[in-house]
Order: sequence, then C-alpha cells, then structure tokens
Amino acid sequence: MALTDLKIRNAKSRATAYKLSDGEGLYLLVKPTGSKLWQMKYRFIGKEKTLSIGQYPHVSITEARQKRFDAKKLLVDGTDPSGKKQEDKRLAVYHTANTFKAIAEDWHSRNKSKWTPDHSERLWRRLELYAFSDIGNRPIASIKTPELISLLRKQEKRGTLDTTHRLAQVLNVVFRYAVHCGLIDQNPANDLRGVVAPHKATNFPTINAKELPQFFEKLDAVNANAQNKIAIRLLMLTFLRPGELRKSMWTDIDFEKKQWRIPAERMKMRKPHMVALAKQVLGLLKDLKKLTGQGVYLFPSLHRRKHPYMSENTINQVLRHMGYKDKLVGHGFRALASTTLNEISNYSKDAIEVQLSHMDEDKIRGTYNRAEYAEERAKMMQWWADYVENAASTGGSKVISLKQGNPK
Repeated sequence: MALTDLKIRNAKSRATAYKLSDGEGLYLLVKPTGSKLWQMKYRFIGKEKTLSIGQYPHVSITEARQKRFDAKKLLVDGTDPSGKKQEDKRLAVYHTANTFKAIAEDWHSRNKSKWTPDHSERLWRRLELYAFSDIGNRPIASIKTPELISLLRKQEKRGTLDTTHRLAQVLNVVFRYAVHCGLIDQNPANDLRGVVAPHKATNFPTINAKELPQFFEKLDAVNANAQNKIAIRLLMLTFLRPGELRKSMWTDIDFEKKQWRIPAERMKMRKPHMVALAKQVLGLLKDLKKLTGQGVYLFPSLHRRKHPYMSENTINQVLRHMGYKDKLVGHGFRALASTTLNEISNYSKDAIEVQLSHMDEDKIRGTYNRAEYAEERAKMMQWWADYVENAASTGGSKVISLKQGNPK
C-alpha cells in the first residue's frame, strides 16, 4: 500500500529500526532516533543493493517517487544508480576543488620562478581585478567561450584595450595549463582572437636629445627629494629598466671594479646583467651612498610598507611634476639612449642591444672577444655619460653630435 504524508508523520520511533513500504522497492526507514530515511532496494547484475535517497521531510513523497523512477530508468539503461550517485558526488567534489581560481593559483605558483617579481605580481593582479569576481569560483570545466567573450567585452567597454588584450592572453595560458593537467578537454580561451577590437601597441613616451638641456633645467627646479632626482639621473645614464633600478642593492655595486651587477632573478630577461660605471655614475652613487648607504637598497621606500624599496610610481610622478605627463616616463630613457647612440655614435648595434639587456651576450661571441666586448661597452657608457653631462652643464649651447668623441 502506498504511503501518505499523514501515515509518515504518525510513524513513531521504536527500539529498533523498521520499514514502511511505498512499493516498487521504495520504503521509508524509521530509525530509533526518530529520523526517517528514504531508501530503495534493487538488484544490479544479480546482486541486491540499496540506494539512499534522502531524509524526510527534506525529501517529500513526490520527490522520493521521482528518484525511484529515475533509478529504474538507469537500471533499464544498464547503469547502477548507487554507482551513478557516488560518481556524481565525486565529480561535484572534484569540480568544487578545481575552480578557475584554484587552477590559476596552481599555474601561477608553478611558473612564478620564471618571471620577475613585478611581472608575477602584475599577472596575478590582472586576474584578481578582472577575472576572479566573474569566474573565480566556477568549476573550470564549466566555463565556456561565450562567457569569456562576455567577460572581455565588459572590460573592453571600460576603454582599456591594452588591459583587455593582456587579460585574454593570461586567460588563454591558464586554460591551456588546465588542458595539460587533464582537467578539461578543450581550451575555451583558444578562439578569442578577433573578439576584442585590435589594440595598436605604442612605445613608451620619451624626449629626444635636443630636449635634454630643458629637461635638466626642470629636474633641477622640481620640488623632489635628492634621492628621487638621483634615481632619474641614474636611470638616464645606465639604460636600466625602472624596476631593475628600484630594487638594486648596495651589494650590486662594485666601486673598485666600477661595475653594477644585477643578478638574473631581478632582470626581465632572467640573465645576469652588468653596467660599466662611468665617472658621472660613480659620483652619483657616492652621493646616494651618503643618503641611503646604511641600508640594503639604493632607493629604500620612504613611505610604503608593502615593499622595502621605492614605489614603481615615484619616478613617473616626479616626471609629471616636471611637466612631462604623457611625454616621458621612466622607461622612455632607454629609448632616448638607444636612439641617440644608434644615430650619432660609432658604437655597434650589438653593444647597444646587450647594454639594454635586449640581447644575450653569448650570442655575439662569434663577432667579439668577451674582454673586447666589455671594453667597448665601458667606453660607450662613458661616452653617453659625457654626452648627457654636456647637455646638463652647458644648457644646450654646446651640445653637439658626436662620433665616439668627434664631431659628426
């Protein structure tokens, strides 16, 4: 006889558990504790088995009967209902553990040793700001291409095309990592090219050599501390990237050998780098040592707690205060040096590229003896420092084009 809600509610607990049958294998197990559990007896491949359906009243009679129907349909199809339930539970746990954010964290932690700390932080920050709020807690296997397109177009509407394209790149890499790990079969971010409006890459804004006299007048006049002004002058004279300069330590400086050596882990190209120190650079470093030489870093943080060294925004803020907003940034000094050296000096393109850390020194061994190559770079750095000093000290009245010290 089929059960009713009234009969179930009136069923009292006993010293031992007992069953109230609803027919076709479905029954309610009333336990001594008073709890009432829906269960179903069935046979699969000749073996009697029990399927747990749920607790009454959380699972109603109607719901329990629907689950009985579903279970019988599985049996007709040759599937074990209990095995299917266990597999569904395993997959639910699996997908909960393998969210997009969890996989992104795994990818990031396994690869960050390949990147500079700044690049590693930028990649993670990009995901935090633009991806995790939408798909971070989603099982990575459930995320499809249309959802990623919507995510990118939302970012595109903010007018930040460069950020949108970079986000598409990092999404592609994370999903590709998930494919390699066997978590998903296909990469839903693999076909995002063309979805977002094309972004034309732009170079870092910079000035040209003729503007150096005015630049130094503004640098002398700007309201900034001595440490920051020295940082700008060193950035111009050494060809270093701003991040490489900011994180430099006093142990990197060899005053006796007149060398500035930066280890691979702090270089963008992950190769150790050497800057031959011109006399002007040595002078600036000695002045700086009086200010910060008691600490670890050349440019310690004056206000920040997160990092012990100068903020990445400091140099650009000083340049903006000098009137160079959208006209010059810290990275732009590298372009200034490269352009000037290539146009008005006799130093080889290879020497310039290696000094900019664009090129592996080992790749030019066939052309240069290592000692000779280091000598050329040292001469080049002194030539550049003399050229810049001339612009700063004469106000431009005697800034001339030079070919390794001779008028062009």
